[in-house]
Amino acid sequence: MDSATRARFAAELESIREQGLFKTERIIATPQSAQIRTTDGREVLNFCANNYLGLADNAEVIEAAKQALDTHGFGLASVRFICGTQDLHKQLEAKISEFFGTEDTILYTSCFDANGGLFETILSDEDAVISDALNHASIIDGIRLCKAERRRYANSDMVELEKHLIETKDARTRLIATDGVFSMDGYIAKLDEIVALKKKYNALLMVDDSHATGFVGNSGRGSAELHGVMHEVDVFTSTLGKALGGGSGGFTTGRREIIDLLRQRSRPYLFSNTLPPPLVAASLKVFEILSRSTELRDRVEANARHFRQRMSAAGFELRPGNHPIVPVMLHDAKLAQQFANALLDEGIYVIGFFFPVVPAPPPHPTKPGPESPEDPHGQLPARRAASRKTRSTCRRAHGKLHDPESGRRPAWKCVGAAAGCWRRHWTPGHASTNWPAPGWPHRHCAALFRVIPHRRRQKTSTRNRQS
Repeated sequence: MDSATRARFAAELESIREQGLFKTERIIATPQSAQIRTTDGREVLNFCANNYLGLADNAEVIEAAKQALDTHGFGLASVRFICGTQDLHKQLEAKISEFFGTEDTILYTSCFDANGGLFETILSDEDAVISDALNHASIIDGIRLCKAERRRYANSDMVELEKHLIETKDARTRLIATDGVFSMDGYIAKLDEIVALKKKYNALLMVDDSHATGFVGNSGRGSAELHGVMHEVDVFTSTLGKALGGGSGGFTTGRREIIDLLRQRSRPYLFSNTLPPPLVAASLKVFEILSRSTELRDRVEANARHFRQRMSAAGFELRPGNHPIVPVMLHDAKLAQQFANALLDEGIYVIGFFFPVVPAPPPHPTKPGPESPEDPHGQLPARRAASRKTRSTCRRAHGKLHDPESGRRPAWKCVGAAAGCWRRHWTPGHASTNWPAPGWPHRHCAALFRVIPHRRRQKTSTRNRQS
């Protein structure tokens, strides 16, 4: 690398640091669970995994993976169509089809790959794809790979979606693409209304249900089940790496002709190694567990409701909704990182989200997980302690907390997100409810946490599991 190029990269990295957008990776030394231990020896409650159902360290799932190592080996060193398809892969595809009530399923190494291989395979320059503005990056990147006319509608804006459907009436095929649940906000797509428009204009519908499969809907079959339109969605994509054990892998399931075409032409499928047998066997066990009862999804639903109530009562600003993704808004990237570090000192593991993971101006999430509702209550003192620490930082930076009730103007660099300062600006019911003016604070990206309340475990449990 020449010196000019090296200097350019270094300058860009320094700019990211100065903006408070530099991401560091904390290291954990235990299995993924409600309680984890970091490499510095701290045992903390994990409030930010996608481990919605708590199956990442489930004993049955782990045992299924171990048995597959003995019976089917570690890996296949091949793509599927050469010599990479075992009976386990076909069993898992059949099980997923049964779970969704679809005609066929194809496995991928990730849902990112599933989305990356979908659009260019089934669409051409004779077609049009209409995508929700808050769709996951994998959907966006997948659409960029295809030659279809690309349209975008504002998040869940049915008027704008219908406008695009009308304007693309001459396209051979029109495909509506949406997340079932938008991962940075916890919003659930209006699939019932989208299906109505789909039928009206003879379009296809694709739903990425990665943040819904296994726990949204009465039996955990996702956002389409929640809206009663399971059989109206032409193609689903989803992941095995979140609620379904948290390992890796993704899939596309839907109309048989679409799945058959993907097997023939989807590049991520044709040019990527097959999923390893232990992962496939573990995923089969997960679906077996889900078929026994809805206890796990019922628990995470109750936890989310409880967590939202308690956090709201404590004065935090949350994005509205009822999904386990609970965006806790702080409105500033640096503050989000400071807050996350303060919470770690209090025994709570969270990560602040900021650009480019979320858009530069808008907001972000948190998640209640599989264990029991007691932890959100029990850990409120820790969150309040972190708030006090951050409030003191705000006070040092600006001399005093800004009080709109006394007529003082805020310093624009104070995002007002920390504890008392934030509460004075934003908490409903205060005299300052209509203050500040709309749009404040300007210039700051949205930042927030992902959190999942879990059951508190005895401190010895993690050590015992590692011994």
